[in-house]
Amino acid sequence: MSSPHSAIRVSVFAKSDLGRNRDHNEDCFLVADLTAQRASLQPEVRSHQLGPKGSLIMVADGMGGAAAGEVASDMAAKVVYEHLITQWNADDEHTPQRFAYRLKEAVELANQKIHAYAKEHPELKGMGTTTTAVGILAGHLYLTQVGDSRAYLVRNGTAVQLTKDQSLMQRLVDAGELTEEEAEKSERKNIILQALGPDPRVRVDLTHQEARRGDAVVLCSDGLSGQVRKDEIAGVVNRTPDLVEACSKLIDLANERGGPDNITVIIARLDGGGLADPSGDETVGHEVYPLLDTESTTEPVPVYKGSAPPQPKNKLVG
Repeated sequence: MSSPHSAIRVSVFAKSDLGRNRDHNEDCFLVADLTAQRASLQPEVRSHQLGPKGSLIMVADGMGGAAAGEVASDMAAKVVYEHLITQWNADDEHTPQRFAYRLKEAVELANQKIHAYAKEHPELKGMGTTTTAVGILAGHLYLTQVGDSRAYLVRNGTAVQLTKDQSLMQRLVDAGELTEEEAEKSERKNIILQALGPDPRVRVDLTHQEARRGDAVVLCSDGLSGQVRKDEIAGVVNRTPDLVEACSKLIDLANERGGPDNITVIIARLDGGGLADPSGDETVGHEVYPLLDTESTTEPVPVYKGSAPPQPKNKLVG
């Protein structure tokens, strides 16, 4: 266990809402203390000391007709958690490289299982899910991203996006063909380039961020990020110490603006003597974490995410 001087405290809460226009919720979230092997919103998980095996928070936003999206997002959360519990917890080495490798491996395994399940159940053809999963280990954040759910870091009152959307609009922004403002207003902003499930292999974006005392990590589905700006997210997190209330305020704000999609948010605050104070000159943002393992994955293909055309939430085309 960590010594008292290096203790890191994780306080976390999560909430998911149907939104105003959906008849069922295809989002799923996971909050887990990997050391204690507990995944829940019970008090012992909502406030816990970071153990040697770390903690995990995860949002998955499902897609597909009927119950397919719900099945996919639920499978993603369960597979990632169970793989870390069985494989990472059995590892003798507690190194950052091993943790990041296991997290990425878990997401790739989730993709394989969802893809195989859809092949075995033709009625669920087209099922898939985004996933944004953040592993917290020894004062560091390791982020895996597939799709367009997001992770933000709120530090010193400011929110910075840590993940990069795997979307058509983000690709056009990166290429200098659109500004971020133009991309946000585009009718094609919900087209994502990949998700877990539609293809046998997937490219997982693995990134890293050093944590500081007082940081808040916010994970959300696009039901929140599509309606609420990052500066507004930071404002709610900064003004609302109670995490239950903060999650509710963010969801209420998205619903006030139409709530066109399911809305899911996780807020995790990090504190304790094991974290340095922010100095103000740290690099914060999308920072690729290189693994020694370089096994290749598939090239992303456009994906429409949603129940069915012609009104996809975020569609997957292949």
